Amino acid sequence: MLSMMPFGFLFSFITFLGSLLSLSSIHWLSIWVGLEINMMGFIPLLIYRGLTMETESSIKYFIMQALGSSMLMFGSLLSFNMSLSWEVYQQNMSILGLTLIILSLFLKLGAFPFHFWLPEVMMNISWLNCLILTTWQKLAPVFLLTAMTQSWNYPSIISTLFIMAGMSSLIGGLGGINQTQIRTLLAYSSIGHVGWMAFCALTSESALKIYFLIYALISICLFANLWISDTKSFRHIGTLKSENPKMNQLTLIFILLSLGGMPPLLGFAAKWTAISFSCVISSPALIFPLLLGSLMSLFYYLTLLFSMTFSSSMTLISTNSLNQPNPINPPLSMYTLLTPTIFIINFAGAFLVLATMSLSTDFL
Repeated sequence: MLSMMPFGFLFSFITFLGSLLSLSSIHWLSIWVGLEINMMGFIPLLIYRGLTMETESSIKYFIMQALGSSMLMFGSLLSFNMSLSWEVYQQNMSILGLTLIILSLFLKLGAFPFHFWLPEVMMNISWLNCLILTTWQKLAPVFLLTAMTQSWNYPSIISTLFIMAGMSSLIGGLGGINQTQIRTLLAYSSIGHVGWMAFCALTSESALKIYFLIYALISICLFANLWISDTKSFRHIGTLKSENPKMNQLTLIFILLSLGGMPPLLGFAAKWTAISFSCVISSPALIFPLLLGSLMSLFYYLTLLFSMTFSSSMTLISTNSLNQPNPINPPLSMYTLLTPTIFIINFAGAFLVLATMSLSTDFL
């Protein structure tokens, strides 16, 4: 994709550079600049093919991100007016400024109550942009949220953030039910995972790092598989556009189950890590809405598995829409290398769970 786009690697570099600038900064002004650089680098990637639907998604993304950046700047200005400091790690922040900064980060993450824009944007963009949107674009906001929670102690705000994290997981589970478009389904799944990451950001930075790494790894495997098979919807499950449709179908099943948190796959290890650290640091009752949302997510993944396995009348259709060009599918050798890698990565979850159990025992 990037080789087909003029200056594609340049815009990708700008996107990654903006996030790294925000992560390495300790002042709100430089953090805001990094997030703006990241947004300006990602928008050209969204509209590189010039399709009407992609342009619409890029406009929606720009509006929401610009609103989030405005809230972030206004909140940091209020805090600066009170403390005369741009630093993130400060105790005497303005309550209104702190609230605006938190809301801006949740808006950029696509978490509750600002989750509505993510499915609308994600349903019309390419698979590579979906991968970037659900992984790299969440990196800076979620770790900034962690940095903020370590610098102040407001119990009422912390409790509200736990509720928002739980609601994100519940909305991710409820919204994915009865979805037929894969991009929309994965958007709601991303909302649910954002809830888990926000919960980890409030409890343990180590748990957040492990969860984000596992989620990014599963997402890379998933979107690579979907790019290879050129899959777009769940109609007519059973026929995939690839050299080995049965193996591609089986691989897709395991990735989706891992993303939903089915034991003993890798996605379950991520959730187990979050649960282990939360039981040590915070109340175990706070994890209940997250578990409920994950169970609903796993329900529609298992429903999809049932359809893919036992339904002969439905097939996975991968037809191109009228306004989209035919994608260039990767060679068979790439898929041959990808499939065993995906299986090894996902079944490594059982070993990671055992390691996490031993670490949490030592921590206790």
